[in-house]
Amino acid sequence: MFPLPAHRRTSCLSRRGECRGTTGSEDTALWFRLGGFPVPVERMRRWRVPGPRLLMLVVGLGAAAGSEPGLVTCGSVVKLLNVRHNVRLHSHDVRYGSGSGQQSVTGVSAVDDSNSYWRVRGKTSTVCERGTPVKCGQSIRLTHINTGRNLHSHHFTSPLSGNQEVSAFGEDGEGDYLDDWTVLCSGTYWVQDGEVRFKHSSTDMLLSVTGEQYGRPIHGQKEVHGMSYSNQNNNWKVMEGIFMKPSELLKTDSYHAEL
Repeated sequence: MFPLPAHRRTSCLSRRGECRGTTGSEDTALWFRLGGFPVPVERMRRWRVPGPRLLMLVVGLGAAAGSEPGLVTCGSVVKLLNVRHNVRLHSHDVRYGSGSGQQSVTGVSAVDDSNSYWRVRGKTSTVCERGTPVKCGQSIRLTHINTGRNLHSHHFTSPLSGNQEVSAFGEDGEGDYLDDWTVLCSGTYWVQDGEVRFKHSSTDMLLSVTGEQYGRPIHGQKEVHGMSYSNQNNNWKVMEGIFMKPSELLKTDSYHAEL
């Protein structure tokens, strides 16, 4: 653990990039550097991971990120790249200035931004055990690591393209059924080196990027939205990440039992 100054800024954005009601505060929190990126300890505690087990996850799973490609599993923490536009799925404490007013979701070109990490979880009101491979056709949630909100969509219009808005919703990983996305891929399981699509389970819209770019306060970031038809704009691929494996979980449980 180490102290890291955290800047929390609540903003809003609209079609013209205007920002109203911006507030800011600065505090210091304890963070773990998990697989090369910082994760707030308080966030990990809310996942109900006890101290010794958390330490084992940090030490034991760090090597998993560099292993040869395998399966994407529940509990994995990943970055998702839009293959066509070369941007990573991203969120932050900046709210839409139109539509739902919920936390915005964008695409960023930066490789090392910790706001682009998402945790793979089972669909709403279910539990997918950590280390369980995600099947093609399975519904999941993607929970934003730094804010604890889930990838979400609904019948609001996106601010730039006029497609369906995609936002981040909920508190501490709990939202509603509109947080569920179906993984579309070929074969039996979602593999780390394969391209996939994410279809919103309630509206059938596909998670997409078509290149529209925001101005202030998130200049250069691209709009992420839902589209009704499939094309290269809705192909995604896992990039950086930490992948939970059943064998690693067994070792972790064994170690924790001995303490």
